[in-house]
Amino acid sequence: MMHGYAPPARFLPYLSWTEISALPDRENTVIVLPAGSIEQHGPHLPCAVDSIIAAGVVGHALARLPASVPAFALPPVTYGKSDEHLHFPGTFTLDGPTLEATVTQIGESTYRAGFRKLLIVNAHGGQPQLMELAACELRLRHGDFIVVPHNAWRLPHVAGRYLAEREKQLAMHAGHAETAIMLALAPDTVQMERAVASYPPEFPSRLLSPNGRPACAWSARDFGPSGVIGDPLPATREQGEAILESLATSWAQAITELHALRWPAREEATWGMGHHRGHVEGGQAPI
Repeated sequence: MMHGYAPPARFLPYLSWTEISALPDRENTVIVLPAGSIEQHGPHLPCAVDSIIAAGVVGHALARLPASVPAFALPPVTYGKSDEHLHFPGTFTLDGPTLEATVTQIGESTYRAGFRKLLIVNAHGGQPQLMELAACELRLRHGDFIVVPHNAWRLPHVAGRYLAEREKQLAMHAGHAETAIMLALAPDTVQMERAVASYPPEFPSRLLSPNGRPACAWSARDFGPSGVIGDPLPATREQGEAILESLATSWAQAITELHALRWPAREEATWGMGHHRGHVEGGQAPI
């Protein structure tokens, strides 16, 4: 069934339109949109990693909510802007304007259904700017719409206790943390016997990059033929379960706080102000 990791009772498309119309306090009900990608993640992980992580973290967070906190998941946006990985088979990418328009139109549908709080949980590091642009566009159109775009990995979690210092410094893609959480969420898709380590060279300008991570634009093939940017070899399922538990707990708290949030609303909205903006794209994948 399409609810995936989300509890069926908290999966919005399983409701009829009359049930959605009858929901109490739709203005403060939190609608959660997982966002990921379909892109290479090395020889040991499936191409669906980011979409699985986004949906998995959201689903486990919703399962931890008390009944007093109304929140529902939408189906994840599984295609992302992944052109930094397009040299590897299995990467399916949208361009930036298409992804931004997709998220904006999902937001419009959310608003039209009477909801006023949308949380975007994005697990792909190549597209946060597009989520932010869509959120800004929706706020400009609707002065009473609260749209929060956030990275799935940017809430408190315990991954750091397992990672070597070099991994913390340089890993960006298909490394230790992503491999561990995939061992917890979808172990049948992980082939650890194929795992390899590969790190980028440290960026030579400390002024532009104090920690040595690449400060210039890059594509995954710049760092070797495997597509891995990090070291997945030490990852275990037990570590992944602990990371997932900590992320789900943090996201459950974030959803609870967003439900309680009261943010000033503007009476008038300026529709479509952002249609002629330039698009800011790029970014780096989460660890």
